[in-house]
Amino acid sequence: MAARATRSGEPRDTLNRERVLSAAIELADEQGIDALTMRKLAGKLGVEGAALYYHVASKGDLLDGMTDLVAAEIEVPLESPDWKDAMRRRAVSAREVFARHPWASAIMDSREHSGPAQLAYADRVLGTLLAAGFTPRAAANAFLILDTYISGFQRQQSSLALPEGVETFDVAEELLAELPPDAYPSLLAIAADFAVNPHDEVAVFDLGLDLILDGLQRTLDSQ
Repeated sequence: MAARATRSGEPRDTLNRERVLSAAIELADEQGIDALTMRKLAGKLGVEGAALYYHVASKGDLLDGMTDLVAAEIEVPLESPDWKDAMRRRAVSAREVFARHPWASAIMDSREHSGPAQLAYADRVLGTLLAAGFTPRAAANAFLILDTYISGFQRQQSSLALPEGVETFDVAEELLAELPPDAYPSLLAIAADFAVNPHDEVAVFDLGLDLILDGLQRTLDSQ
């Protein structure tokens, strides 16, 4: 018997879980996680809504699968004698992943179940810290502190994102023109600096990351 066709004309048996999850990620990236519905996802895939439930059990299962695919994009620390370099590499990778998928970190934090990619990620990060000499409790604390910083930084950057074509020095120049010169001297001093030196998101992230890693090094040295 020939495979039944989807609305797009493709054989129905070409639809699988990975294709459903990938399409859901694309939809969330394009329109935001609040816009993701099973109906819209079915339309994007060119199938009837009921067909999705052969591959995902529920909306919750869909979100679990999506976050696990995103987690698989993050560089997992490999065995390295330099734990700080390993943590820095994975932090930079995670920030870049969350920049591509601005909805992902908040959804990851809200899920009750972790998939195999998320578990492998956590295991390798903790394993790297334990191998460096951190106690189990200190390794867990370090993981929490680093992930809180990575996720929080990228969420803030996403929420403060400027419209396309608008730069930070444009906003700074507007503030300089609009605010009374004597009312907010500190704010105006910062705006004046930003009008000349635009915001460097990567440099700011690296600065905060280095401060955290240096603090964790002091914790390790004191054990």
